[in-house]
Amino acid sequence: MKVVLLSALSVFCSVTTLFAQNAELCQGAYFTEEQGKEFLEKHAVKTKLEWETRAAAIRKQIREGMDLQTMPAKPTSKPIIHSKREMDGYSIENVAFESMPGIYVTGNLYKPLKKQKSYAGILCPHGHGENPHGRFREQTQKRCATLARMGAVVFVLDMVGQGDSKYCEHKMPKALKLQAINSVRALDFLISQPGVDPERIGVTGESGGGTQTFLLAALDDRVKVTAPVVMVSAYFFGGCVCESGLPIHKKGDYQTNNVEIASLTAPRPMLLVSDGGDWTKNTPNVEYPFIQNIYALYGKKNLVENVHLPDEKHDYGPSKRNAMYVFMAKHLALDLKAVTDSKGKIDETPSKLIEQKDLEVFNAAHPRPANSVMGDEAVMKLL
Repeated sequence: MKVVLLSALSVFCSVTTLFAQNAELCQGAYFTEEQGKEFLEKHAVKTKLEWETRAAAIRKQIREGMDLQTMPAKPTSKPIIHSKREMDGYSIENVAFESMPGIYVTGNLYKPLKKQKSYAGILCPHGHGENPHGRFREQTQKRCATLARMGAVVFVLDMVGQGDSKYCEHKMPKALKLQAINSVRALDFLISQPGVDPERIGVTGESGGGTQTFLLAALDDRVKVTAPVVMVSAYFFGGCVCESGLPIHKKGDYQTNNVEIASLTAPRPMLLVSDGGDWTKNTPNVEYPFIQNIYALYGKKNLVENVHLPDEKHDYGPSKRNAMYVFMAKHLALDLKAVTDSKGKIDETPSKLIEQKDLEVFNAAHPRPANSVMGDEAVMKLL
């Protein structure tokens, strides 16, 4: 009887904990548009001290909500790098490295062929998408190759459960925590590349990759320039567990949203790219003014910009990429002329598409390492 009661109590406690955590999740369109606007109006700050006090509380809850108060020990294994291809002004290599024992971050490393004294480094997380998955999509390959042609060392990493990172499902319950760990370790890898200047580090991604962009900037001040694309919204909190599946926005009476989290980037340069076809449709009138105010507290209002494309939809299309290229060139000392034609227009034509099979890290010739942790249960246990 005693054993049964203890078992029942254990189940009750587990269910209660899960219910409490679920009640603190802010997923998808958690606010209405009007509620999002009212929240920002209520939390407008007037002094730098007031903001930095608020910012400390936001960072604290991000870490506590992820259960990432400290980073796990960094593995000492060497990266796997193979299949180098030299293209028109840049090269591509297939890469994997451990972020935790047996967890492999996978992606592609793009480098300029032109030798320089130093290089900017740009991390490119990607958004959700099927057939093909993120890093193999045209918009992602074009972005990475063009930035490399501009003189940056670029690393694009797979989302958890996508591309070569299919050691667990993408919607694994702690995907948000694991992607944060992977992003920090990807930054480590990028900065370790020969000649990369740690003072010229940028991050840009769209949609779920935009979430990864502003979360990484919030957690790691090695990020110097960001361009979160079609994501920063006052009322939409991210529709996937990898963005809002852990309680980083709410705890008891405490509440924040992604606009405040993105504002943690201040006063480092940030470009918001928004459009009229998704939850960033109000950016010029709602989200951007709030963030401008935060930057103004540092006397750096000129370091945050918004490019709004009212007739476009949710993607990282050519006009969005062009806006990002100009911004990154300006703040990371990249060569924009290297990718412009005789009429001064950005030309992505030399940035060629590569077949997925040629960009994959793990194949018959390069099998997945024997120590790989596989399956949701094993990954959750590790986390």
